[in-house]
Amino acid sequence: MRNLMSLVGSARRASARAPVLLRAAPAHHARSPCFYVRHDSRALRVFSSTTDPEIAAILNGERFAEEVDVCIVGAGPAGLSAAIRIRQLAIEHNKDVRVFVVEKGSEVGKLARLAFFLTAREFPRFGAFALRQLFGRAHTLSGAVLEPRALNELIPDWKEKNAPLNQPALKDKMYFLTEKLAVPIPHPPQMSNKGNYIVSLSQFVRWLGEQAEELGVEVLYNDDGSVAGIATNDVGIAKSGLPKDSFERGMEIRAKVTLFAEGCHGSLSKKVISKFNLREGKQHQTYGLGLKEVWEIDPSKHDPGLVLHSVGWPLDYKTYGGAFMYHFGENLVSIGYVVALDYENPTLSPYREFQRYKHHPLIKKYLEGGKVLSYGARALNEGGFQSIPKLAFPGGALVGCSAGFMNVPKIKGTHTAMKSGMLAGEAAFESITSQESSAPITLDNYQSAFDKSWVRSELYEVRNVRPSFHTALGLYGGVMYSGLDTLLLKGRVPFTFKHAQPDYKSLKPLKDVKPIEYPKPDGVISFELLENVSRTGTGHVEDQPVHLRLQRGPRDQLDTNYAVYGGPEQKFCPAGVYEYLDDAENAGKKKFQINASNCIHCKTCDIKDPSQNIDWTVPEGGGGPKYSNC
Repeated sequence: MRNLMSLVGSARRASARAPVLLRAAPAHHARSPCFYVRHDSRALRVFSSTTDPEIAAILNGERFAEEVDVCIVGAGPAGLSAAIRIRQLAIEHNKDVRVFVVEKGSEVGKLARLAFFLTAREFPRFGAFALRQLFGRAHTLSGAVLEPRALNELIPDWKEKNAPLNQPALKDKMYFLTEKLAVPIPHPPQMSNKGNYIVSLSQFVRWLGEQAEELGVEVLYNDDGSVAGIATNDVGIAKSGLPKDSFERGMEIRAKVTLFAEGCHGSLSKKVISKFNLREGKQHQTYGLGLKEVWEIDPSKHDPGLVLHSVGWPLDYKTYGGAFMYHFGENLVSIGYVVALDYENPTLSPYREFQRYKHHPLIKKYLEGGKVLSYGARALNEGGFQSIPKLAFPGGALVGCSAGFMNVPKIKGTHTAMKSGMLAGEAAFESITSQESSAPITLDNYQSAFDKSWVRSELYEVRNVRPSFHTALGLYGGVMYSGLDTLLLKGRVPFTFKHAQPDYKSLKPLKDVKPIEYPKPDGVISFELLENVSRTGTGHVEDQPVHLRLQRGPRDQLDTNYAVYGGPEQKFCPAGVYEYLDDAENAGKKKFQINASNCIHCKTCDIKDPSQNIDWTVPEGGGGPKYSNC
């Protein structure tokens, strides 16, 4: 195998999503031929009308290709747990299994965008140190209180390896908030954090390896329809769709098994879920939007190990959501708010609800005299057990948040994501090392292992908690049923509640709701949106195709989203990406503007857009937020 460092030159090609013509894979590949297509009709028209043979040759040049055993898309907790488990088994059984971990990032130069091999020959000691050298951290975001159950199984000596789990969770507090009062309430047993750790997930993943939620890749399919691997996208495409001087072709990674570990609502995962109809017989996924700030507070107010959760104000009783505050590190506080994306009022702004929440007397007293260090936002899976799709399909499988293993009552998903990666890694190793034919591998053993695992048992027990809030009693009914279920029933009932309609269908027309009026941020405790976006470190290459694509043009946004709902994109986006502006060329009309450079990759627009016209795709070259302590 070629030396790892020799791939650096090729790795630059593995960092962007850009449109190309439909074309056959190069003939030199040993496995079955495949086809791939990028979806950007504007650019396709440019290409199809191009007569310059030099440009055509550049755009359709041969890709660098590599054959591996397992390709893992996304080096987060699930993807890296799968890679580590395969490596452990390879050492144990003296097998040479090639694992290709594909991700993007921006903190460790070219290596952060490097496609990375793990084999028995070249990495006899695959562990935290090796991963730390190869992966940085840019896009990981979570609360986070980490339950170490899966970590204990995967790396039992993680303390000796200096994993950044330094602050044990020492006390739990739960409150029901009104506008002025904070009423202590008992927390469900699932929310007990004894034995858990308050962490910066970005630092934990930096130790475990970089979580790259979205690499600009396309799925490759064999002639028989099975997944053949992935193709990374070309880098150096201008807004016009034509190649710039920096243009480089992407690369192909053809694998016996491809594991998708992109995180919540991954751009590739949603495609394979659709292609293989993996949700057949399952409930749709439902989501929340989590917003977070990290503060440095007055040392006299710091309470290391405090885990504080609340429900109630400022949301109304019909809207599911809640807040958290975790004390850790050197006078640091993680404070955040989660709003379920099945809310009804199109004037609701999750960001402004978060800013308003910080002014509650219970919370404000901690923040006064402190300073905010960073901000971020990310979509979360909230569907639970009934929304988990079929996990395996010909040539690949879903792991971690690509499938949706978050335990909503616990407000945790890292431990379940890691365990799913371990199960998939074990299944992939078993299937590859026992395979006698070249037929595509379907990891049915992964599905079977999941069905017997503690992850399934844990999620099944709490399956009715989240949908119990979908009654006429809203928050109050949900709290009452959840208390009964988590304390006494523990999921042992002969029924499973269903979720309501998909999140994008939940909005009521603007004329049928009371608009929500938000107070102006004071610049001390609460902040204007764009001021906080500046704290995300977000950056994108300016001259590239817009990665937020309107599949049918802007008419749906103007005729439906704005005319009926008042332009909800302006409210639900936590980064100020979308605007409805006066159209200078058409008096009295509006135009829809996308400020793609603001995007912090939360995926909310792809989920909540009532017209389902916005398609979130991966931008070029490690663009996006650069979270360092989130």
